[in-house]
Amino acid sequence: MDPFEGEISAASIEYEPVSVKDVLVEMKDTAELLIDLSYSAVLHQNEELAREVLRLEERMDLLELRARMSLLMAARKPADAEQLAPVLGIVAATDQISDAAGDIAKVLLEEVGLPEAMRTALPEAVETLVRGVVAEDSEYADRTLNDIDLESETGVRVIALRRGQEWILNPGPGTRIKGGDVALLRGSEPDIGTVFEALTGEPYRAPEVEPPEIADLERAIDTIVHMKNLSELAVDLAYSSVLFDSENLAEEVRNLEVEVDALLSRFTAWTLKAAADAEDPVRLRGLIALATSTEVISDAAIDISEGIFRDIDVHPVVQLAVQESDEVITRIEIEPGSELDGVPILEGRPETEPSMNVIAIRRPDEGWILIADDDTELRGGDVLIAKGTRTAEEAFLSMAAT
Repeated sequence: MDPFEGEISAASIEYEPVSVKDVLVEMKDTAELLIDLSYSAVLHQNEELAREVLRLEERMDLLELRARMSLLMAARKPADAEQLAPVLGIVAATDQISDAAGDIAKVLLEEVGLPEAMRTALPEAVETLVRGVVAEDSEYADRTLNDIDLESETGVRVIALRRGQEWILNPGPGTRIKGGDVALLRGSEPDIGTVFEALTGEPYRAPEVEPPEIADLERAIDTIVHMKNLSELAVDLAYSSVLFDSENLAEEVRNLEVEVDALLSRFTAWTLKAAADAEDPVRLRGLIALATSTEVISDAAIDISEGIFRDIDVHPVVQLAVQESDEVITRIEIEPGSELDGVPILEGRPETEPSMNVIAIRRPDEGWILIADDDTELRGGDVLIAKGTRTAEEAFLSMAAT
């Protein structure tokens, strides 16, 4: 018997006129949350988070059907079909990401086997993601996020809410928290414990961490976490390449996919070496399943960018999916001797005016550096992936050139 039967059930769906733009945006947000939730569930050995992944995966299945129905209704002539084909590819790739995230969650729920050392893959500086049910008498119940001002007061963010079967992704200042809501919180360990207890009325129990005893196993786990971070970045860049019609960003998705493939090869070697010294090699099966699903996510990112690689005009429905915002993701090559050569990056921002949030650097002699994990200094030859305003992007492009 399926252990999830009765908890996660298929829902029927009929065609109804919906905004394709809204469905695509929700699919993108859902995919990104699924990746985050599934890995957090495994790294924290948290079955409640894993079950939320399966609920969200079911939601994605419905979104995929709605998107396909609406896109089929929109194709009225051959030119429409040509422009909509890549959009159908985005829908299919997003569903692949959803399925891969579900497979990651099932590694935990189906007890495929994971070494306890997985928990050591959580560096102290990395934020924690937890799930809690809002108590009816909580001090946060029936108040808006703007009124509570959690992020300013504690640094803890509410990244999503589930109210029955309804999901509220990216809740904004006007979102009202209600008793019975399932809240997904992200923040540092000390702060999140305080907020969790105020929200749920229950004590917060931090996961216990034990260092791995096998060096090759530690390397394998570190490699999986790096693969996860690069795959997550690849998905973000893939969507951005489509939304901003950027061949440069699509090319970086390819570069990331090549790096993930190389990491998978190293991971396999270290896992096989670790199996020789492990007391229970069978428990390493889960690591192999994680690595396989992570590569699927990376491959799906390439599929999202397919239309850009084939130089197919972006359909207006995709252009509409870009939120009305001045923020862009951009790729900047730093020339040696330019104004940006030698500039330090502290907490993700170069010491320049104007500045941008640096997500990652591709360095010829070092590969990918994820700035969330490290402060560094910009060098000539670096390829920068950064977020910021269009005005800041123009300034950075100028500063990066000699």
